[in-house]
Amino acid sequence: MQPNGTSGESESGTAVAARTETGPTRRRTAVRAWLGPILVITALMGLLSTMYLGYVIDPEKNLHEFPIALVNQDDGEIRDGTPVNIGDQITGALTEQVPADKIDLRVTGIAEAQRLLGNGEVYGAIVLPSDLSKRLSILGAGSVVPGDIDRPAIIVITNPRTGTYATQILHTVTDRALTQVDAEVGKQLTATVESELGSAPAGGPELSGAARLVLADPIDVITEPYRPLPDGTGQGLSAFFYTLLVVLAGFTGAMIVHTMVDSALGFIPTEYGPWFVHHPTAPHSRLRTLLLKWAVIAVTAPVVSGVFLGIGYLLDMPITHGPALFLFSTLAIVAVGVTALSVLATFGSAGLLINLVLFIVLGLPSAGATIPLEATPRYMAWLAGFEPMHQIYLGVRAILYFDLGNGLARGVWMSLAGLAIGLVLGAVSTFVYDRKGLERRSR
Repeated sequence: MQPNGTSGESESGTAVAARTETGPTRRRTAVRAWLGPILVITALMGLLSTMYLGYVIDPEKNLHEFPIALVNQDDGEIRDGTPVNIGDQITGALTEQVPADKIDLRVTGIAEAQRLLGNGEVYGAIVLPSDLSKRLSILGAGSVVPGDIDRPAIIVITNPRTGTYATQILHTVTDRALTQVDAEVGKQLTATVESELGSAPAGGPELSGAARLVLADPIDVITEPYRPLPDGTGQGLSAFFYTLLVVLAGFTGAMIVHTMVDSALGFIPTEYGPWFVHHPTAPHSRLRTLLLKWAVIAVTAPVVSGVFLGIGYLLDMPITHGPALFLFSTLAIVAVGVTALSVLATFGSAGLLINLVLFIVLGLPSAGATIPLEATPRYMAWLAGFEPMHQIYLGVRAILYFDLGNGLARGVWMSLAGLAIGLVLGAVSTFVYDRKGLERRSR
């Protein structure tokens, strides 16, 4: 080990070459030293700002195909010999008024709605109860007849396990839609009561001002959560941050393994402040070196996965399927780490930037973990189709919140597919480099 900048008895070839550089050569070196980093940083920051600001600025404007279940249980009633079903009317009004390009309103039965909520396939449900028409009729009669009555209710069921921001969007959408429905039903109910009073004999009951106010706003909207999250889940953010830990373990782990193994094998020097050490270059092929790095990340993955799980238990994080979380996290770390190492082996130093863009820059906003994908620009949903972080998030969320339900199978298969791609990319590229004699040696 020796300090940087120490000189021996003779000058190095690099120092001599630096003195003999011609003017054009020096200018080209200056351009590479100045212009290259500026262009790369500017391009990377432009991509970052496009992804992150586009992700968060206006979710309501970007809303598309936001899934909500609509359940009509109203039995209706017979009024003056004519069947009346207010639930059917409200269902038709919501179907027509809710913009289909923004909201995916799924008219289902209550059992199907519960299944969709339980799997996280919808962000909430609007339920019209079985006695809606009867209660509205009673409310109309109660406006002129003494007695205690209750306003009919429509129930909005939220799905907190799909994320806090998804619940906020659901509230915004349902408040707007049901306010319009309430006003329309109020006008209809008021007109019906006034018509009945107008046909009554003179001297009958009149519609008071207070009764008009009640009839104008006849429906009470009740909000209740479906399977509320327990304490210790960060209001639905624990799955996202656990996913982030897993991706970082594979991504940063690959960077560390790549650097430390290359240093130990003498391919690059290692610097400690003003000191550096450069071991003799080992006679390893590119493929053999990559196999060694893959082995290191494969051994490290279950250890790190166990650390994550243990710390989660120590912090009282609700984990009902610990073995599944351990196994899936191990698979995901290996998949990310192997792919990142293969990218580095294929592209060299440029692989650092490629990995950063692939796993972090594009991964975070397309994960769909904090803001649902249906409230982000459409290209985010396209990225989520293959971005590793989204696939891992689906698996982690399914394990933590949905009892191994919707998302785990996709997370496993996509992780296996990513692992296969990484193995093929790394093995083929390093094998070709070795066959062509492109050894990692100074020339």
